[in-house]
Amino acid sequence: MDGKHMQIGEVAARTELSLRTIRHYEETGLVVPSARSRGGFRLYTENDVARLMVIRRMKPLGFTLDQMRDLLDATDRLDADATLGANEREALLERVRTYQQEAAEQVEKLRVQLSRAEDFEGTLRARLERNAPAARA
Repeated sequence: MDGKHMQIGEVAARTELSLRTIRHYEETGLVVPSARSRGGFRLYTENDVARLMVIRRMKPLGFTLDQMRDLLDATDRLDADATLGANEREALLERVRTYQQEAAEQVEKLRVQLSRAEDFEGTLRARLERNAPAARA
């Protein structure tokens, strides 16, 4: 194996995804190992890792597997086909823009949730400080 390929364990460590999750994404067609070793082990490239990182970042924002597949298809086509017509390129870019806008909306919702959680934690901390017995000198 040359330095360009990684086994699934290294990919799991780099992406902080479990082996099971990576295999699930393979089964659903979101990522396909770039090669197999002579012994049949899955081999991944940096591009495969980047693809898994896109998936990992989409998951907590509530995107479905179909949406992940659609975005990855659009970005794959934009990256791979320099001969795209202007209309097709614009349609693909519009798909990506739609996902970017959805991601921005989810990020804003998460910011609001985080702010409320921080307020709540601060309220509890203040209550504990007010009601804690005075430290003995």
